[in-house]
Amino acid sequence: MNLPHVPDCIPTRKYGVLHSMAKKILTWCGWTIKGELPAQSKMIVAVAPHTSNWDFFIGIAAMFSLQLKVSFLGKASIFRWPVKSILAAIGGIAVDRNNRHGVVGQIVQEVARNDKFILGLAPEGTRSKTIEWKTGFLHIAKQANIPVVPVSFDFVKKEIFFHPAVYISGDIKQELVEFKQVFTDVCAKNPQAV
Repeated sequence: MNLPHVPDCIPTRKYGVLHSMAKKILTWCGWTIKGELPAQSKMIVAVAPHTSNWDFFIGIAAMFSLQLKVSFLGKASIFRWPVKSILAAIGGIAVDRNNRHGVVGQIVQEVARNDKFILGLAPEGTRSKTIEWKTGFLHIAKQANIPVVPVSFDFVKKEIFFHPAVYISGDIKQELVEFKQVFTDVCAKNPQAV
């Protein structure tokens, strides 16, 4: 499997046997990974459309294949024994929705604390059909001054595509409209949920 180049500045992690297994699984299933990863040490990777649990497994396989070190958000309540250390080890960040800084503020602080940081998320915020996507990821990107990299999972083409990075600088509602247009021709696992 040919993989996009991963610039040295991007946070990576050695996954050992999981790296080669993930590449083989994606190849056997007919998936490819295309596009370019930006030469940025900090970014948000926004994956869409998100309509199925399969999205998670495809995303994990891509992460292992590219050996990316990606963090993800989880409610603080799930970060308890016996899974707390496992979640933290694979990149989980516990967020407290009652924190006075809010989730956006907590993540902006997390970005500032790290020299290298990738936050992976699904902007829809749910696998169910939704009209409006969440805007929190755009607020994080704007406040932390980091790019958002749209990543599409096309289940017809069996293609994971890294689109050009976007910097968020203006009106969040308008930026969201423009951001969603990147995914217009992408076929989700469950298109009826888009």
